[in-house]
Amino acid sequence: MNNSRRDRETDWRLFLRLVPYARRSGKLLAISIVLLIPLSVSGAIQPLIIGQAISLIRGEQVWDFLRDRSDGLNILTLLLLVTVIIRLGFSAVQGYMVQKVGQKITADIRDDLFNHVTALAIRFFDRTPVGRLITRLTSDVEALGDVFTTGAIGIVSDLFSIVVIAIAMLLLQWQLALMLVVMLIPVTGLIIYFQNQYRQANYKAREELSTLNSTLQENIVGINVVQLFRRERFNAEMFRVTNQDYIKEVDKTIFHDSAVSATLEWVALVAIGAVLGFGGWLVMGKTISFGILSAFILYAQRLFDPLRQFAEKFTAIQAGFTAVERISDIFNEPIEIKDPEIVKTRNLASVTNQNGKRGEICFENVWFAYKNDEYVIKDLDFTIAPGEKVALVGPTGAGKSSIIRLLCRLYEPTKGRITIDGIDIRELPQAELRRYMGVILQEGFLFAGDVKSNITLGETYSFDEVKHAAEVTNVDRFIEQLPEGYNTELRERGTNLSGGQKQLLAFARAAIRQPEILVLDEATASLDVGTEALIQEALDRLLEGRTAIIIAHRLSTIRSVDRIFVLKQGRLVESGSHEELLQQNGLYASLYNLQMLGV
Repeated sequence: MNNSRRDRETDWRLFLRLVPYARRSGKLLAISIVLLIPLSVSGAIQPLIIGQAISLIRGEQVWDFLRDRSDGLNILTLLLLVTVIIRLGFSAVQGYMVQKVGQKITADIRDDLFNHVTALAIRFFDRTPVGRLITRLTSDVEALGDVFTTGAIGIVSDLFSIVVIAIAMLLLQWQLALMLVVMLIPVTGLIIYFQNQYRQANYKAREELSTLNSTLQENIVGINVVQLFRRERFNAEMFRVTNQDYIKEVDKTIFHDSAVSATLEWVALVAIGAVLGFGGWLVMGKTISFGILSAFILYAQRLFDPLRQFAEKFTAIQAGFTAVERISDIFNEPIEIKDPEIVKTRNLASVTNQNGKRGEICFENVWFAYKNDEYVIKDLDFTIAPGEKVALVGPTGAGKSSIIRLLCRLYEPTKGRITIDGIDIRELPQAELRRYMGVILQEGFLFAGDVKSNITLGETYSFDEVKHAAEVTNVDRFIEQLPEGYNTELRERGTNLSGGQKQLLAFARAAIRQPEILVLDEATASLDVGTEALIQEALDRLLEGRTAIIIAHRLSTIRSVDRIFVLKQGRLVESGSHEELLQQNGLYASLYNLQMLGV
């Protein structure tokens, strides 16, 4: 985020972003704020009681109800004990409630942020490192809880304490009170200055932390490449430099935070010295009693204690506001691919063509660019009939995978439109569109959990349906060989399975959903010859009666498809069956002959 953006995002505007979350815990917040009254009042009374006790011992002027009473000191001791009990009890209850509110706000923001992130288009993840997102969802969100817990409510408490103490001092002796209150003005200005400096340093520190997490995540995910190519030392040096940059920014935040504390300590000592000097002169002139002077010495300390705590909480709030800025960047990311606001009465389940079949795919003059005007798909126009098997072939970068991503609506076409059974896919709910299609990618991704849950992916399929899908795709033999069969627990990303085994589960995952359209992106590339033959038999059954789009680099595996689309630089340059394309002696024939020659 640039500086102009940060200037526009004032603390007040950032605070207002959190108010809707605070409203969800309105009752707890209200109770927490009400409890501040007895806490502040009891704290302001204690110096008065101690001052009266000193005056009583010295035989000076005391409150009317204490005069001529032999047990006056006992009464004052009892009153002091009551105020201590009130502060201890109410402080514990209020602290618990404040922390509970903070945790509730943190959890709500994290839920909303996660839901928003998972709804963003793939384009966002193309340009955003995973480590940065993890930082937003973890440490940044944690900092937000402090804005309301140790931050906002704490500052209200400190301000209320300062006001109550100032009123008590003014009622007791206005000259000394005025002197102390006037000293607050320059101190407050100094605190605000240091906190602004802290805010800027903290923002940079969190940016460096995001970079640090990104570097860490990248090295852990790519550990195989790191070790195979002996990049340990090189990557360790890169990490060390990033780590040092982070520490340098953190040191700046520590400096500004320490400057506030040191300033307040110095000013507090000056204030006590001023009270002793001016108050001592008043005592010598018989203007005030020694008990009142003692009370003011305590007040001088207590007046700056809330200010010191205020500065510490202000630091927490500044860190929280920095987190709000960074998280707002995510919340402000537009959800590019949305469901239609008004869903049409038609749906894919009820639409068929004249022959009673479903699964027609049309690309109508489709253009697509990942970056502005850098088109990877150019004026693509074709129709795939229901039940037709089509293969996409072409050199690397021809746009084959981009076609699949557009069809699944992971990206939106820059120009043109895509229809399924005559319905523009932008007019369909995404869940319905993707339920209509089964996609098997080159590399199957598995989640932590058992085999069964990795086939159902959270949908309510029975165990019999899971088992039937595995049997249909000939995957059941491999699953039954696992230690606990369908209940075998898989590690993160399925690291306790081979690449081929992970791919087999992807076939069962597609089969259980019985899609009308099947998309295969080099789906059998990671299988050995024997397993591929077994899967090919199951695949033929799975493809029967379904529209299919197949991406294959081994051209020998797609001879039996109905049509082959040959792509070059995002354009459809050839179309026909295997034999027809060989007779044309064009790009397909060249690619095929090169593969057959083993070049």
